[in-house]
Amino acid sequence: MTTTTDRQDERLQSRDGLRGALTDVVERARGGDLGMIPVVVGLIVIWTVLQVLNPVFLSSANLVNLTLESAAVGVIALGIVCVLLVGQIDLSVGSVSGLSGAVLAVLFVVKGLPVWLAIFAAVVLGAVVGWLYAQLFNRFGVPSFVITLAGLLGFLGLQLYVLGTNGSINLPFDSGLVNFAQFAFVPAWLSYTLAVVAAGALFVSGFLHARERRKAGLSARSMTALAVRSVALLAALGFVVWYLGQTRGVGWMFVFFVALVLIMHYLLSRTKWGRSVYAVGGNVEAARRAGINVKAVFTTVFVLCSTFAAVGGIMAAARLAAVNPSSGGGDVNLNAIAAAVIGGTSLFGGRGSAFGALLGVVVIQSISSGLTLLNLDSSIRFMVTGAVLLLAVVVDSVSRRSRTSHGRA
Repeated sequence: MTTTTDRQDERLQSRDGLRGALTDVVERARGGDLGMIPVVVGLIVIWTVLQVLNPVFLSSANLVNLTLESAAVGVIALGIVCVLLVGQIDLSVGSVSGLSGAVLAVLFVVKGLPVWLAIFAAVVLGAVVGWLYAQLFNRFGVPSFVITLAGLLGFLGLQLYVLGTNGSINLPFDSGLVNFAQFAFVPAWLSYTLAVVAAGALFVSGFLHARERRKAGLSARSMTALAVRSVALLAALGFVVWYLGQTRGVGWMFVFFVALVLIMHYLLSRTKWGRSVYAVGGNVEAARRAGINVKAVFTTVFVLCSTFAAVGGIMAAARLAAVNPSSGGGDVNLNAIAAAVIGGTSLFGGRGSAFGALLGVVVIQSISSGLTLLNLDSSIRFMVTGAVLLLAVVVDSVSRRSRTSHGRA
């Protein structure tokens, strides 16, 4: 006689392997857990349309520029992902990034301090801002929307005060910081080596995770599925390295951004802190009753968000080789938030990943780059980006409703 437990075990066994992994993806999609599927499909559609309209778009030279232009806003978006995961928001990341760039420029150029010390001071400033936000949120219950809106205005004014009569401050072109952002590219041999290391790390990580799941009596990917996944990643990275290498190659600044994404992905998916972040974003009260230090979680995400904003501001200043009153202004703030949401991070909290910042900012920068090549002004870019953002939120809302109804069923 076959029991319910036996049938469950047979089902788990049937899902072991490559076919099982694909089956899991399909079933999660049917249940409303779309993951990265919408943004990947959207990116393919955007690239296809822009390439048809202008064959230069997918050229190696343009894609190299696209990666470099994506890095600064992408780092800021990575911080937005953190606060969105707990169901909060930070509207001041643009102002914080501009202020950090201003502090860097004043300390490095005007005061003559070593560049590393100026960078350290600017990053610490960002962390302090996040800590202040967390205190206001945890101790006084002020909504994050209000706190960070006040920060947006206040730090914009502080940025203007720091720059003072200097107005625009140019960073020396011969400095290591500007060289890192504009002229430093990974050697071809090292790029391929990093691709191999990334594929190997994916296999080892997947193997260890699968072993833990099997010990707990849960289904897990087979060795075949893990190997195929790693080989596919190696092939994709190898092609990217080869194609970008047709011109200048892979910029170190973009590699730095991807490294931050990988670090945050590990912290969010494989650590106790990461599980706590998702738990708080899913249900604050349930997380509190489960023994999670909710206030500490909120503090860490606010600090991370402002710190990443400061790092992004430094990268943007280095990329431009200058800081001025408009640094961090314009559409920086909106693009960072839009990138996180378009990348699949839910506005309702509890769902998303660090890779959302990477994919989201590539989507936004692709739209900007493609429309620029078509000689269309910024008004069209804003409208198209707004439409893509709205579509992403609609998909999130529909998938969330589908998960709710599927869970009840």
